[in-house]
Amino acid sequence: MPWKLREHAGRHYAVLFHYALPDDAWAVELSEAVPASAEGAETPDAAMTYVPGVAFLVALVPDEDPNLQPTVRVWSPVERVVPYEVMRWFMEQVADQAERCRIAFEQEEPEAVE
Repeated sequence: MPWKLREHAGRHYAVLFHYALPDDAWAVELSEAVPASAEGAETPDAAMTYVPGVAFLVALVPDEDPNLQPTVRVWSPVERVVPYEVMRWFMEQVADQAERCRIAFEQEEPEAVE
């Protein structure tokens, strides 16, 4: 599962991308990044010092019906403050994923009707 990291005002944030099969959509998750443990690192990149934490915003981007719009789910057992620049960055990632899904849908060839 690919992810992107960003630092803002001394805090680290992550956007993680994965396919959510039950929702038939791509999930784009925003979390506060956590320090990577040396032993449990899932990436061979030794320079990776932060990894995604527990998601508190999840955007679902449908990829099978171009008429469906992305939705955002808020999940957090505690109150969170998301800086504007971080929210903007997250929504840009969601918009980019929606555009990739739209392009992929348009490139699929329609099934032949007999």
